[in-house]
Amino acid sequence: MASIKDVAAAAGVSVATVSRVLNAHPSVSAEARSRVLAAVAELGYRPNAVARSLRTDQTHALGLVIGDVLNPYFTELARSVEEAARALGYSVIIGNADERPDLQDHHIRTLLDRRIDGLLVCPADGASPLLQDAARGGTPMVFVDRWVPDLDVPVVRSDGRAAVRDLVAHLYALGHRRLAIIAGPGSTTTGSERVEAFREAMADHGLDLPDAYTGQGDFQAASGRRVTEGFLDLPEPPEAVFAADNLMALGALDAIRARGLRVPEDIALAAFDDIPWFVHTDPPVTAIAQPTGELGRAAVRALVARIEERNPESAAFPARLVVRRSCGEPLASGPPSRTASQIPTKSPSPVRRSTS
Repeated sequence: MASIKDVAAAAGVSVATVSRVLNAHPSVSAEARSRVLAAVAELGYRPNAVARSLRTDQTHALGLVIGDVLNPYFTELARSVEEAARALGYSVIIGNADERPDLQDHHIRTLLDRRIDGLLVCPADGASPLLQDAARGGTPMVFVDRWVPDLDVPVVRSDGRAAVRDLVAHLYALGHRRLAIIAGPGSTTTGSERVEAFREAMADHGLDLPDAYTGQGDFQAASGRRVTEGFLDLPEPPEAVFAADNLMALGALDAIRARGLRVPEDIALAAFDDIPWFVHTDPPVTAIAQPTGELGRAAVRALVARIEERNPESAAFPARLVVRRSCGEPLASGPPSRTASQIPTKSPSPVRRSTS
C-alpha cells in the first residue's frame, strides 16, 4: 500500500506539500497540486483516517443511538441518517439502546471515547447524568424523535397532535365511544405526549379517558399484548384501542386474536408509527405515519451545522393519519372518513421553532 512519502517522491514535492494538497490548503500552486493529485491517483493512495483525525481533531464520524433496532421505524430512521451523512462525507456508528437507559449510556460513553464529531440521540431516559453532562460539556448533539426538555439541544421530531385529533375524529365518526390507549414509557417525551394528545382529542368530542382504559406499555410487543389482555378482561371492554407504538399494536392484535375476537368487528385497533407490515396484516391497520426519512435527513443537517458551530433550529414535521380497515367501515349516517388516498403523500414542510 502506497504511503504519503511514496506520493511525495512520485510528485517531486515534499511530504508537507502532499499533506497541504490533501487538506485543501490554499498555499499550494496549481501545478504542484496537479502533480500530487496525479500521483495519488496513480499509486491508489488512501490517507490514514486515524492519523488525520489526530492532526485535525476530526474523525468525520457521527454517532447515532436509537431506541430499538428491531423496530422498523428506527431501522428506517437509521438508514436515512446513514445516507444523509454519507452524502456529506461522514460515516455513522450506530448504537442500539434496546429501550434501556443503561445500554443508552454504554453506547454514548463508547461513542465519545471513539472521538466522534457529533452525536444523534433518541433518548431512552432523559434523566441520564452522562447524557446531560455530554450535552452541557459541549459535545455537538441533536435529539431525534424524543428530547430532554431542560437541555439546550436542537430537536428534530414529528408533531403528531393533529394526526391524533384526526384519528379520534375518525373513531368517533365510526361510532366508537369507549376508547383506550396503550401508552409508551412515561420516561420518554413521546410516551407522555401521545397520551396527552389522545386525552385532549377525546375531550373535544365530550369523551373521557378513564384510568381503566389507559395501559402502561414499553414500546415492545409483549407489553401491547399484556395491556390488551387487561382491557379485554374488563366488565365493559373498550370499543377501540390505540397503541402509541407499532410493536405494541402488533402485540395488541395477537391478544385480540388469541381471544377469538375479530378486528374491527369486535374491537377496533389503531397505532402510532406506520410501518410497511401494517399493509399486510388482516385487516390492514390504521396508523399515524411519521415522515421518518425526512426526520433522519434533517437531523444530520442539524448536527453538521452544530459541528460547524452554527446554531440550527429545532424542527417539527407534521405526522399524518393513514386510514385502513382496522377501525371499521363508515356509518351510513355518519360523516365520510378520510381514506388513505385522500391523505397527502408528499414530504411535509417542517414547522420550525427556536431552541431555548
